[in-house]
Amino acid sequence: MGAQAGKDLLIKLDMTGSGDFETVAGLRATRISFNAASVDATTMDSDGGWRELLGGAGVKSASLSGSGVFKDEGTDARVRQVFFDGDVPAFQVIVPDFGVIEGPFQLTSLEYAGNHNGEATYEVAMSSAGVLNFTAL
Repeated sequence: MGAQAGKDLLIKLDMTGSGDFETVAGLRATRISFNAASVDATTMDSDGGWRELLGGAGVKSASLSGSGVFKDEGTDARVRQVFFDGDVPAFQVIVPDFGVIEGPFQLTSLEYAGNHNGEATYEVAMSSAGVLNFTAL
């Protein structure tokens, strides 16, 4: 697999709650991170005093973030609504030549910024709020 264009890593939001996903417009940078907490199962009998971890027992989570400029009234309004209502709608993350990650996320941060002689920008951060499904491309 060769290098991939960063613009192809997309964050899509369920606009109506019915599986109608649209790309969150104006994003210039996107990122997804997967995490798994470990559960320490070490005892005094652990071989050589080495730490032992209990497989499959830790909490899994994912976080999404993106930053960009305002471009689309519909997705901008939906992102604001999701944040202020505290909703946890379905999102999709399209990772080129990898797959699609889909599931509920909560917006944990919504920031707006702008310079006097520049465009208005925004940043969003999200945390997984349930089971995520992966579909290979």
